[in-house]
Amino acid sequence: MSGAPLRVVLLGPVPYAEALRVQERCVAAARAARSPTPAPGGPAVRGGPRAVPAESVVLSEPAHPVYTWGLRGAPDAAAAATLRARGAGLVAARRGGHITFHGPGQLLAFPVLDLRRRRLPVRGYVAGLEALVLRLCRRLGLGAARALPPPFTGIWMGDSKLCAIGVHCGNYITSHGLALNCCTDLTWFDHIIPCGLEGKGVTSLSRELGQHITVDHVLEPFLDSFQEVFDCALVFSDDPAD
Repeated sequence: MSGAPLRVVLLGPVPYAEALRVQERCVAAARAARSPTPAPGGPAVRGGPRAVPAESVVLSEPAHPVYTWGLRGAPDAAAAATLRARGAGLVAARRGGHITFHGPGQLLAFPVLDLRRRRLPVRGYVAGLEALVLRLCRRLGLGAARALPPPFTGIWMGDSKLCAIGVHCGNYITSHGLALNCCTDLTWFDHIIPCGLEGKGVTSLSRELGQHITVDHVLEPFLDSFQEVFDCALVFSDDPAD
């Protein structure tokens, strides 16, 4: 896999649902890249006249506050009504994990990788996501950041989660990924039990570093870390079909 190209789709601030739609297009492209012939109207396969990298990572910043939950259960009707009343959207997501928050000031990364090609088990992939965020934290001067064993998936500063991880893998193709709090308004987490973990807090890069750290600020070191951990060459694209 050394130096294999990987497409980076930078969306900037967009609604969470838009990031999901782009992710699904990347998943379709990754599946098509396995086929000897492309589906009618689909993206070209690797090696064809419009060949594109088989793997992608979709990066975005949620433009509006939204609560999402994974396969372990949605909020009940009363809780959902309370969250909506606070001005947040509610979205079910096909990933592991409980309810969490996504909003402005947060980096969302949805890697679309082929774990079969990489000979990588799902647990090894999650460990890779943790490793890349730890590398990012070291680059920013957060040497105390750490990964913990399940069920405490993600990256932590003490008892507070800095980065949440929740993935889906279908036919060896990954989707969803991680949410890194940069300058997120952490009060949105006060209305839920983040990731279903009682007694744990949530933090951000801005809080830990004592300065305003935006999503744009971390994109370059994040991609440097991604490239190192997943051994790939980055190709930038505005559209997953390019």
